[in-house]
Amino acid sequence: MTKNSREQMEQDEKKLLSELVKNSKENLDKIAKQCGFSTQKAWRIIKQLEAKGLIWGYTAVFDEEKLGLKHYMIMIKKNLKNVNENIVETIISPKWDDIIKEMKITIETSCYTHGCYDWVIMFTAENIMQAKKFSQLLCKRYPGLIEETQILQTLKCIRKQYVLNPERTALKKLV
Repeated sequence: MTKNSREQMEQDEKKLLSELVKNSKENLDKIAKQCGFSTQKAWRIIKQLEAKGLIWGYTAVFDEEKLGLKHYMIMIKKNLKNVNENIVETIISPKWDDIIKEMKITIETSCYTHGCYDWVIMFTAENIMQAKKFSQLLCKRYPGLIEETQILQTLKCIRKQYVLNPERTALKKLV
């Protein structure tokens, strides 16, 4: 494969990803047309991106407030202890989802980070009490590992999952 065709494939992938980010639920014919591709080419690129692990999920963006939920972030600073493999296994385990489901917590995003905090979890809960219980559960589940946690409540998302919030102008009432 020549360098140009490899570069062209990468450009085509980026173009298609850009359209999928705008609305992955959109009709494939329309996505293909926006990219200047045939439907077959768009479908083939999507399958290749999935096979490469570049696309690993599709989701809906929703307004938590309309569902009676609040959106929170927990920022976690770990202490200087080394994290052993067992702790990493519990963090990435799908069993964790069962535990928090009972608490009516839904994790949106969980990221290991570099900076003042080492781990950031974005999640929904019915109220701040649930969010605090979740924070306490984290500290209990990883004893001696967490130095500090901070809970932040999201008041208004302007952009979420790359998508502008259609009700973002409500921010004017908050500031």
